[in-house]
Amino acid sequence: MNSVDLSTLLQVAWLVIFILIITGLYQRIQLKLWILNIKIRLNTIKSIFEEDKLRVKNMLRNMGLTTSEVLLTRLLDFFTIEPVSIEPIDIIKRMDHLLRLTESSIKKLVEEALPSIGKSERSLVESAISIVAAIGLIYKVVRHYIIQGEKEENYILVMQLTYLMPQILKITKIYHEALDAFMHGKPIGDGVGPLVAYMLAEKCDVISKRVIDDTSVLEAVYKNRKLIIVKAEGPGSNVGHPGAVINRIVEELNGGVNLILTIDAALKLEGEDSGSIAEGVGAAIGDPGPEKIAIERVASKYNIPLRALVVKMDLREALTVIRKKIYESCEVVVSYIDRIMEESTTQGSTIIIAGIGNTMGVPG
Repeated sequence: MNSVDLSTLLQVAWLVIFILIITGLYQRIQLKLWILNIKIRLNTIKSIFEEDKLRVKNMLRNMGLTTSEVLLTRLLDFFTIEPVSIEPIDIIKRMDHLLRLTESSIKKLVEEALPSIGKSERSLVESAISIVAAIGLIYKVVRHYIIQGEKEENYILVMQLTYLMPQILKITKIYHEALDAFMHGKPIGDGVGPLVAYMLAEKCDVISKRVIDDTSVLEAVYKNRKLIIVKAEGPGSNVGHPGAVINRIVEELNGGVNLILTIDAALKLEGEDSGSIAEGVGAAIGDPGPEKIAIERVASKYNIPLRALVVKMDLREALTVIRKKIYESCEVVVSYIDRIMEESTTQGSTIIIAGIGNTMGVPG
């Protein structure tokens, strides 16, 4: 190719680029490529949703429910409307009422559909359906925005969605992987709090045990101290109501508690080690608000020290079968508890230790 041909080719190329920029064709082509990329990933999410929905249907059929589609139709789109926040007075009370009503409504629907199975098995059904519902919601929201973006040729909306899709797909796959644990009742990473509570109880001289509001309360003696160990009632998929129960226990004791210690899982930052342990002050509990504020209120009312321990992990580790490294960290947390008790209380003290999280697969 001689210099004249090369010069002509370059001029034509620049002319084409100029026309693409001036007419906006470049953006239109880019928009179509982005939409195509999103739709490919959206189809992946849809496939995961349909697969997991089928797995739960089979699970329900194996439990004796022939009309599984009816139950799934009612629960997959079940929603809770948040209380009015523009008027904050008694918002926690209203939120707690709505959350408990949601919980009891779902439990009632599952119990009516599957009356012949046990409480623990029904809790697994509830959790499995909630996971499929979460995947379904992700699919519907992404589908909504891609249809809207394509219809309105909204370049910014589609661009934002394009860059978010890898993270959205990652979260979807984590839920997909988590479904196996919830269908078979295997302990998950989020269960570190209840697991630590169970490990600690094994080392104590147990005095009594009772269940309050789906929450196990065990009274024991450990190192010349009275321990009240609180965790969700297991081994089903259950988080209980630890905040309300702790509030009730402290009131029953007229504030005669020397320390409240909560243990929970916490999402780690990128670069942090999975299974690393951190300690601090406050209520380590990730509920929407009612349970946490119940602990904070009763602790501040009676001036009770409120300490916290967390085991760090990523989202996949929190929702899937517990890893060996996380399990080993639970054993280390027990030694942390010993140290905090020695530093913060004296012999004869009363201590509430609450293992926060999903107790699935953890007895007691």
